[in-house]
Amino acid sequence: MTSTGPAAPHAHEHAHEALDALVASGASLAVAESLTGGRLAAAVTGVPGASRAFLGGVVSYATEVKVDVLGVPAAVVDEHGVVSAACAAAMAAGVRRLLGASYALATTGVAGPERQEGHPPGTVFVALAGPDGLSEVVGLALSGDRARIQADTVATALDLLTRRLVGKQSASGSVAPHLR
Repeated sequence: MTSTGPAAPHAHEHAHEALDALVASGASLAVAESLTGGRLAAAVTGVPGASRAFLGGVVSYATEVKVDVLGVPAAVVDEHGVVSAACAAAMAAGVRRLLGASYALATTGVAGPERQEGHPPGTVFVALAGPDGLSEVVGLALSGDRARIQADTVATALDLLTRRLVGKQSASGSVAPHLR
């Protein structure tokens, strides 16, 4: 896991780049969010024309929603916890399947201020599931207050998607600090 440097680039820029890349590739996106509480979907839908590629999302703040709605195996929760790479990957795969999207992003972790499952605030996992069946998970150790951790998580998720779609760094040349 890595720590962030300066403030993450504005989420709107990342969302615009991700949507452009999705549309260019004829792909669609779904999201499953825990610690970001809908901020990822809000960043995407804040871009005019988001409906060209964004299908929807699930805010799975409670463990039961992760298991019952997204299909995260109870064994994953029992063995790894909800603050884990395994849970993030299962969330992304679940929402991709549930909504029939080409790609899915998932966020899980600890925004703070208290620890969760023994993890300190800023422990975050972002997952990307795609049509190739491959899942990529990035683990982060972010700093800052709750809002900063959530904002950095959203920027990282969108940048991860854009990088997968274009096969390099995001179109504007900016990369979330923790992906450098």
